[in-house]
Amino acid sequence: MEQLIQVRLREAGHIIFCNMPEFPVKFSDWVIVEKDKTTDYGQIIAEPAAIVLTEQSDTPSLILRVVTEADNKQIVENKSKTKNAFSVCQKNIEAHKLDMKLVDVEYSFDRTKIIFYFTTEGRVDFRNLLKDLAKAFRTRIELKQIGVRDEAKLFGGVGSCGKKLCCATFLKDFDPVTIRMAKEQGLPLNPPKISGACGRLMCCLGFEYKMYKELLKGLPREGDKINTSKGAGKILSVNALKRAATVELETGAIIEITL
Repeated sequence: MEQLIQVRLREAGHIIFCNMPEFPVKFSDWVIVEKDKTTDYGQIIAEPAAIVLTEQSDTPSLILRVVTEADNKQIVENKSKTKNAFSVCQKNIEAHKLDMKLVDVEYSFDRTKIIFYFTTEGRVDFRNLLKDLAKAFRTRIELKQIGVRDEAKLFGGVGSCGKKLCCATFLKDFDPVTIRMAKEQGLPLNPPKISGACGRLMCCLGFEYKMYKELLKGLPREGDKINTSKGAGKILSVNALKRAATVELETGAIIEITL
């Protein structure tokens, strides 16, 4: 078991584990890290904790230093360079008539690698594009295909709840989300109301799903016929949190009962 620190790369990148450095660092510090033979920047998002790494876990990265004024200047310069890189890549995509949408471009902190993020509906042979980009920038080039959720994560934004998108703040991975999660939580099955900025089902539908499943155990389902103290009726809806149900009696009256 090691004392490790969680660092989110860049403003909305993935989360990595880093070894404790010999110098002091604290929650929310921006730091320069060494990962995959390159250096990048990120923010400490949790206090150091004892974590057991599995065989599938990444090898802990190194925190080189807390971000300095000079580092911030280089980060700003790198971001300004991405505008030109985006333009060059877009022109080459059009020249090769590739069916792909360029979404974003990132320079590694030390400028030894440029990552081009793109979306596409099918398979794309971008070998010639890769050669052209390597020739134009004379550095390591990575073309990375992403999904619509990753695209929303890169750009960020505000959800219907009024808060910043979960994917752009604290989510590490995208877990499967199904329409059943919305149904069992009694949410309206109206796509615009249960879809996120990416157009897919909101990730937060899965946050409380396990709790709802537990609370629904032993409760009747919508449409079930039951007998009540006021007569027989049919379940119209079930409130798992209150453990109550709305029932339409055979007389036409609608009542709420505790289950």
